[in-house]
Amino acid sequence: FGSLVPLLLIVLIMYFLIIRPQMQQAKAHKLMIENLRRGDLIITQGGLIGKIAKIKDEELEVEVASDVKVRVVRSTVKGLVSKTEPSKKK
Repeated sequence: FGSLVPLLLIVLIMYFLIIRPQMQQAKAHKLMIENLRRGDLIITQGGLIGKIAKIKDEELEVEVASDVKVRVVRSTVKGLVSKTEPSKKK
C-alpha cells in the first residue's frame, strides 16, 4: 500500500496539470467553432486571416482579400480576431 500512494499522487497531479486543462481548452475551441457567424474575422491554423462570407455544414467560405474567397474546414479555425455583433431588428 505504501508504494501505491506515490503512484496515485503522480496520477492526480498529472490529471490536474495536463489532462483537465487540455479538456477545457478543447471544449472552449468546440464552443467557439459552433458559434461562428457570417462576418466574423478569423484566423486559421495555416495562418490565413479572413472574414467569413458563407457558412456550410462543415466548411466555411472565407474572404481573404476583395473578390478572393477560399474554402476552409471549420475545425481548422484557430481563433477569432473579431466578432461581429448581431443585428438589432426593430
